[in-house]
Amino acid sequence: MDSHDEESPLVADSSPVQTPKQNHARDVHILSSAFLLIFLAYGAAQNLESTLNTEEDLGTTSLGILYLSFTFFSLVASVVVRRLGTKNALVLGTTGYWLFIAANLKPTWYTMVPASVYLGFSASIIWVGQGTYLTSTARSHAKDCNLHEGTVIGNFNGEFWGMFASNQFVGNLISLAMLSDGTEGSTSGTTLLFVVFLCSMTLGTILMCFLTKRNHNAEDGTQDSSVGVYSTVVSLSKSLVTLLFDARMLLTIPLIAYSGLQQAFVWAEFTKDIVTPALGVSGVGGAMAVYGAFDAICSLAAGRLTSGLTSITLIVSGGALIQAVVFLWLLLIYRLTSGVLGIMYPLLMAAMLGIGDGVFNTQLNALLGILFKHDTEGAFAQLKVWQSGSIAVVFFVSPYISLKAMLVVMLAALCLSYAGFLLLTLKKNYKHKCLVPFCSITEVVHRLVEVEVINNTLLL
Repeated sequence: MDSHDEESPLVADSSPVQTPKQNHARDVHILSSAFLLIFLAYGAAQNLESTLNTEEDLGTTSLGILYLSFTFFSLVASVVVRRLGTKNALVLGTTGYWLFIAANLKPTWYTMVPASVYLGFSASIIWVGQGTYLTSTARSHAKDCNLHEGTVIGNFNGEFWGMFASNQFVGNLISLAMLSDGTEGSTSGTTLLFVVFLCSMTLGTILMCFLTKRNHNAEDGTQDSSVGVYSTVVSLSKSLVTLLFDARMLLTIPLIAYSGLQQAFVWAEFTKDIVTPALGVSGVGGAMAVYGAFDAICSLAAGRLTSGLTSITLIVSGGALIQAVVFLWLLLIYRLTSGVLGIMYPLLMAAMLGIGDGVFNTQLNALLGILFKHDTEGAFAQLKVWQSGSIAVVFFVSPYISLKAMLVVMLAALCLSYAGFLLLTLKKNYKHKCLVPFCSITEVVHRLVEVEVINNTLLL
């Protein structure tokens, strides 16, 4: 008998073949690095719009149009992402940022306005795609490695937003280095800067192509790609509308809107009214680099500390307090001074505002990923609708409102949004003890009827 026959088992091994686990962390690294390369260019260019393109307020108006377009297209972005798939949506979304930077090589109303409108569309799908892709990756990683889902979502969001926030540090250092020699107003200096930015964006787009395709719909048990366009549009439109009647989303929307307001305040008001008078136009890059550095550090730390709703509540409370201190400082105490303190104060405030932004970015994304795990496209579409809408409002009203009036608005928005967030956390914590919160009125009535029937039965 052949030796191979002697060694072969009489009964075939029926144990299931284990497939190698996918390296989900690799996709997070790629996604974070690609966004860093793309947004270090866009973020720095956005900070310079109000100082470089000053003719007829072209820069500020273009940004207002951009975020207005962003708001509108965010209403339908989830449909586009669902049809294209998250990876294809991410790659397509990069094209709008590339075109916007290219338009800045010859900034006119005929180049900037169309580029801003298209960027609004591109931004809507890239950000809905990002939120959906990152949450799906975190869930897959938690499932494959038997880890706590909320912790993995927090860690992945911390890594992404930490890398993303560092775009402000890297991008503004590049602009500071290339414009600090007095070329900030020259055509050659700005042209070279935007060419460097275009190269960075091209690398980011290429890197995005190496992401793994993910079937997010299959994970959630929702519609697959064979469903018709009309059915998908109807389904996701209902999803968007339904979320507006969800108490959890209604209590989260004010905080989402505030997160957009505080970002626009830094871009439009803080750089113009605080940094520029104290440090000059070339100092905007340095101040925003400090902002980005602390934003990145805080994002990484906050992501690591996130494990669930309780940790999110504590971290958001800290971020809200820090930003409230900055607004009160500017409103009641701050005066433009010379010397070392005149330089240090704007940099310190930039650091504190960066910490707050890092908190809101990581915690809002983690919160939506935890609360709306069965409808992430709709949830992240709502995030971008309200966030970009509030940013657009700031850019449009910025030329017509004073700094003190804006600070009062920011403080009021912060208090209102934080109150809504606290109510949300109280209701969610109470839900674990009682099943009534967040259920529909019909369900409450049914439960009351059941209790009444039981009582009557006991009496009989």
